[in-house]
Amino acid sequence: MALKSINQLRRLRLLLTGLRRRWLQWRTGLVIHPSCSISLSSRFLPHQPGGVTIGADTLIAFKTLIDARDLASGEVRPIRIGERCFIGGGSMVLPGVTIGSEVIVAAGAVVATDVPDRCIVAGTPARIIRRDIEVGRFGRLKGADANTRLHWR
Repeated sequence: MALKSINQLRRLRLLLTGLRRRWLQWRTGLVIHPSCSISLSSRFLPHQPGGVTIGADTLIAFKTLIDARDLASGEVRPIRIGERCFIGGGSMVLPGVTIGSEVIVAAGAVVATDVPDRCIVAGTPARIIRRDIEVGRFGRLKGADANTRLHWR
């Protein structure tokens, strides 16, 4: 059978990510809102129940590392990620960080300090590059669609 569209696999992807979310909640004690979307290749190291909390309508992209244990002291410092956020591919969120709601973390960023609401962060270490943004579900910029490019000012 030929695959007419990749969208035919959407139900399978939703099933697999839903099963992974439930397994992570049961096995590691993550607190993940049911509307959150998590890549199958992302890694979570909460080290205790409630060590990582992820809000509603948040998307965690591929090869993201979220680690709540401080290697220097050995203590667990909880990580909080707000609602309607996008955590880009290959990024890292370090122990004790709180990411506000409606935040976009660029791909490859290393978030070492708290991030306020409604901004875009990028770099190593992550710095705010834009404030007062408006995003929708999964951190998608308002007005962005497949045929529109974002023009930076």
